[in-house]
Amino acid sequence: MSATPAIVMAQISAIAAITLMLVWILHFRGGLSLKTSNLNRLLNAHHVLMLFGPIISVGFYFVDIIIIAIMAFKIFPGRRKGRKIIHMLLNLAGIILGGLGLYAIFEVYSKIDVLPNVHSLHSWTGLGVIGLYVIQFVIGFTCFWFPGATKGRRVDVKPWHAFFGIVIFILAIFTAGTGLIQRFRFLNLLTGSEALVLNFTGIAIVFFGIFVVLSVVLP
Repeated sequence: MSATPAIVMAQISAIAAITLMLVWILHFRGGLSLKTSNLNRLLNAHHVLMLFGPIISVGFYFVDIIIIAIMAFKIFPGRRKGRKIIHMLLNLAGIILGGLGLYAIFEVYSKIDVLPNVHSLHSWTGLGVIGLYVIQFVIGFTCFWFPGATKGRRVDVKPWHAFFGIVIFILAIFTAGTGLIQRFRFLNLLTGSEALVLNFTGIAIVFFGIFVVLSVVLP
């Protein structure tokens, strides 16, 4: 069994997650902004940035294909160096978007006194994901791009780099799920169209995570 069906299903799941997220944010929640006094729109920006950052790792269209950093080596044909550049740039974009997502949520909590910062499991794992993401990026850059890195060091680091990349990605999926549950609880959604959209968004993100990991382990 090849990785191609898993890649296709991952792309379909990514499109579904992005579409449902945008429907939820734009139709039910009134849009998003990083420069606003409206805390709801600022919180909405956090959700969207975290989806496109640590999870999709900057999804964008390239010949009608959504490109994800963790699958860049299998989606892009061509020279290995070119694919490594794409992999690095998409992960860097993921870190930048994730950082903006953190900025948005800390701006929200700085303006309200209802709850303290970093009070939930979601916030703990979220900070852990971004922190590990940065460490992973620095290690990858120094070992696979830095001129002084020896071939022996690259050989030793490579399997661990791949393993922790998958672990961080799975942790990001988990964090997204806890974040949606937390927002669900704050909005007190029990039934209705918005509750369905939010639940299906979470399901699409979970399926995206499953198929991305499957595409990595399959030949």
